[in-house]
Amino acid sequence: MNKDTLKGQWKQFTGSIKERWGKLTDDDLTESQGNYEQLVGKLQERYGYQRERAEREVNDWMETERR
Repeated sequence: MNKDTLKGQWKQFTGSIKERWGKLTDDDLTESQGNYEQLVGKLQERYGYQRERAEREVNDWMETERR
């Protein structure tokens, strides 16, 4: 999956995102609206991740969803 797919299919992915990162709120997901950078930022905010870790987490998740 790429960043454009994330944005285009955001509603379908929100359930999977909430399962993986339970600290993200519905408001966090609404604000992100499929924007990769905002999702990374929300993970940094909620989980205290460094940027690299947040990006790695999102990229790993996107790779899993692609399968």
